[in-house]
Parts: sequence; C-alpha cells; structure tokens
Amino acid sequence: MDLTHRPRRLRQDRVRGLVSETSLEPSDLIAPVFVDATTDERVPIESMPGHERVPIDESVARVEEVLETGVEAVMLFGIPESKDPEGTRAWAEDGVVQEATRRIAAETDAYVITDVCLCEYTDHGHCGPLEEELRSEDGEVGVDDGGPACDPTTTVDNDATLEALDRIAVSHAAAGADMIAPSGMMDGMVAAIREGLDREGYEHVPIMSYAAKYESAFYGPFRDAADGAPAFGNRRHYQMDPANAREAMREVRLDAEQGADVLMVKPALPYLDIVSEIRREFDHPVAAYNVSGEYAMLHAAAEKGWLDLEAVALESLLSIKRAGADLILTYFAEDVAEELSASR
Repeated sequence: MDLTHRPRRLRQDRVRGLVSETSLEPSDLIAPVFVDATTDERVPIESMPGHERVPIDESVARVEEVLETGVEAVMLFGIPESKDPEGTRAWAEDGVVQEATRRIAAETDAYVITDVCLCEYTDHGHCGPLEEELRSEDGEVGVDDGGPACDPTTTVDNDATLEALDRIAVSHAAAGADMIAPSGMMDGMVAAIREGLDREGYEHVPIMSYAAKYESAFYGPFRDAADGAPAFGNRRHYQMDPANAREAMREVRLDAEQGADVLMVKPALPYLDIVSEIRREFDHPVAAYNVSGEYAMLHAAAEKGWLDLEAVALESLLSIKRAGADLILTYFAEDVAEELSASR
C-alpha cells in the first residue's frame, strides 16, 4: 500500500491555519438594520431572534452596537410612517431611511448602504406602482397563494418604477449614503440609478445591484421585519425563477454593463452555484445575501438542540465565501464577528 500522499499531515492543529484556503473577517460582513418610523421603542422581530426594528432616534445607537463587533458596514431598511400605491415616502426628504442615514453618517464611522426598493412603501407590497389590479379568475383581489387560482393579469409598471428608483437613490445619496443597493429586479434599474446619481453630482456613490435575485421561499421572516409582504399576488413576474442559472448570467451581465459596481446574489446558500459562476465570469466584487429564512432555520434547529448555532453559522458563511463572495450581507454578522475576534 503506497501512502506517500497523506493529506492528514496538513490537518494537524499548528499547521491547519497556515494552509487554510478560505478566511472570513468581520470586514467581509454587512449587518442589516431595520429602522421603523412608526415606533418610539425597539420592537423584537419574532421570526428573526436577536433582531429588532429600531426607531429613528435609536438608529445611531443600533449602528454603534454593530461597529463594536468589528463589522464596518450596515444595510439600512426602512419602515415608513405611511404607505400609498406609489410608495412616495420612499423618496421623501424626511423619510425614514433618509433621516436615519443623515444621523448615522454624521455620528458614526459606519459605511452606510441603503436598500432601494418600494415594497416597504407601497400599500400593496409590490416593488413598484402597478399597471392594474392583480385579480383571481373569479375577479377577486387578494389571492396570495400563487397557485392555479391566481391569474396575474397585472404586474409592476417597470418604467414608472425606474423613475421612482432614480428619485429614491438620489435622496439617499443626498442624505449621506455611501452605497446604493437597488433590490427590485426591474429591467434597467442600474442604468436609471447611475444616470440619476451622476446627473445630481453623486458620481462617486457606487451601486451594489441585487443582480440575481430569485423569487424565493426563504424571504418570509424579512417580510415580517420590513412589513413588505405583498398584499396579493406574488413577485414571480419580476424576481427570477429558482430553476434558472443561465438567466442569472444574463441578468448580471446587463447590470455590469449598466454600471453596477458590486454584483449581489440573493439568497446565498441555495444559489452558491450562481455565486461561483459569477466569480468566474466577472471581475466585479461579488456579494451574497444570507437571507432571513437561512438565518431563521438555523436558529430553529438550534433551539431544538439539533445543531450548534455558532458552528453552523460560521460554516454557512465560510461556504458562501468559499463559493466566491467577497461581501456577505447576513443577520449573523454581529455574532460571527464577535466569535472571530474572540478566536484570535
């Protein structure tokens, strides 16, 4: 028996770290922060243990808590004080994200990324103004199962949404956002936002596009957190089919051509093949969103005693990094960053 090659030689404790192929640092992570204009106190998010909606007055304190763990970047999501069919509070000068961004930029050293979408701001919960009502076959509005009874005779008005995204992005940049992250999967959204930012003198503000965002079942807890669930219908007419990989490359290529600076895949774990393919095909930084459902399912298993939460959280993020992600947006950001710091 020839045992010339013994890979176990390099798995011993004192050499293991020297030959480790993938490293994870707190600076690789982005922490989501939910700012709620409808509350004056912190509100726990039941489906996402350890996370809260915070009032605008608590936004700086919340970001400071993130920074203490070694994480340097945050993604802001807003819950507005009111909603309407067009989502007009999304670009209001005194809007929730705008006000929080001004305070955070002025009082902290955090790198502030802002989510640019309309689903939290429209009263119907879709990612832009609608062309017409979404109705079931019997004419009733409000079908939400996405099954045969749901006849999506309507969809988001893509081009009207682009105008809104332009206004939102400019308002966020004016408030002090360091990076803009459009997440609505509208055709042409990166070009529209890039044109708007450049027109208003914000050519230095980069865009991190949700370039391959799938219509996923893993978003449930986030929709509780951001109060952004569709009131009827579904989002399959603008978010990607989970069955499609080649389409993702087309979507990503279009965003890159339109000026995206960072390319994001959402969700992360079920789509590591997409992350890996983008890493091979593009020289842009690649981001991956370790979404709320991925976070919640590990917490649920840990509560049952079936998994070690710290271990599986770290292993999950390492797998995303190994697949090729440079940046990871994750609800585990603070806990994993503290664990990484403590292990040094």
